[in-house]
Amino acid sequence: MDLMNAAKISGTALAAHRTKLNVIAENLANVDTTRTAEGGPYRRKMVILKGDDINSFKSVIQQKQAKKNEPNIELSPIEFDSDKRADSGNGVRVDEIVRSQEDFALVFNPAHPDADPVTGYVKMPNVDHLTEMADMLVAKRSYEASVTVLSSTKSMVAKALEIGK
Repeated sequence: MDLMNAAKISGTALAAHRTKLNVIAENLANVDTTRTAEGGPYRRKMVILKGDDINSFKSVIQQKQAKKNEPNIELSPIEFDSDKRADSGNGVRVDEIVRSQEDFALVFNPAHPDADPVTGYVKMPNVDHLTEMADMLVAKRSYEASVTVLSSTKSMVAKALEIGK
């Protein structure tokens, strides 16, 4: 795995965790929303992450075609002309954003405009402050770790470029 692949992997992690932080912020913003366009209270959203190959199918095809068009001169002692695929690593991507199917909390508040006229209970969103804050801390730490990896990769590339000076 080369340094550029490390940067690509870190970039995919940054994008995925940024999406996760945005969804958490949306959940916290709607913690008291009792009316939505779909009807009923807001449902908590959750991000599902999935491992993903950093090389898309199109880029792999382009690399193979470029290799066929090159003269047969070996420039790198590490890369051999074979059909074995080098381990380029896996990044991460957002597979989907799903709505929680947990039950809504019932709060007794007969004066609320969305209260049930018979019982006086209001259906509140299934968003829990503590769960969202814990998820936010995990996403924040993951984002910071990815930034650190990207920064270290950049530093290593800069040091490698100084060798020729």
